[in-house]
Amino acid sequence: MAKTYREVLFWASSFLEASGVDGQHILYVFLRRKKWSQTDWLLNWNKMMPEEEEVQLKEDLEQLKNHYPPQYLLGFEEFYGRFFKVSEETLIPRPETEELVALCLEKGTKEAAYVVDVGTGTGAISLTLKLERPNWHVATVDLSAGALAIAKENADQLGANVDFYLGDTLGPIEQPIDILISNPPYIGVEEWESMDESVRTFEPKMALFAENQGLAIYEQLAKEAQQKLSSTGKIFLEIGYLQGKAVQSLFQRYFPGKKVSIHQDLSGQDRMIMVE
Repeated sequence: MAKTYREVLFWASSFLEASGVDGQHILYVFLRRKKWSQTDWLLNWNKMMPEEEEVQLKEDLEQLKNHYPPQYLLGFEEFYGRFFKVSEETLIPRPETEELVALCLEKGTKEAAYVVDVGTGTGAISLTLKLERPNWHVATVDLSAGALAIAKENADQLGANVDFYLGDTLGPIEQPIDILISNPPYIGVEEWESMDESVRTFEPKMALFAENQGLAIYEQLAKEAQQKLSSTGKIFLEIGYLQGKAVQSLFQRYFPGKKVSIHQDLSGQDRMIMVE
């Protein structure tokens, strides 16, 4: 018997909740597949759902109930108003990282600059910066060949001309850096148990976890940036919300002549470090 969109989605959401998964995930996937806004949803929710859409929805439910991330199911995620291809080779871009990009655009120079993004993943940071500041020369580095392949696809799709390097942190970079930006792995290995199951199971560990309570990559970046940052260069970093003071003092130690400040995200949590 045919059911309305609202009836089917209410049932599907309850099904996920009973499986220990956020019930909103199915609505997220459904709206993205339909290319519907929230307004479209409200205008149509009492209409009958066609049978083929219900079949697709049930296939999606089977994946979601096993904690498969909805973004991987769809194959894309929105970031800074653009759509980026995602896969299990890449971290899923998150809203907090949009705030890092916004801070960089606000506090970075409007002039031509050599910009390096370390740990590119989907390319969300580097490609967004290039598209927002076409006069910046942007280079991006990642240890994962799989992630770089996805980032290159996104660059082609979005028309962003960026240099890609396979390598470790600043190893491949030879010219002085005006802006260094990174959302590095910053979760301590000891935090594994507290992570969401979908993150633990499906997102790339190399992009998430770091030794020394999540501080190892920051230390490596600070050490290498000492040699490679231009005299007026700036650094923008995403951090875990409990790492503000530790990362601040680490970079202050390596850059005693610069100001190192902690910036909060929209939730009021420490989320970014700026060195200027």
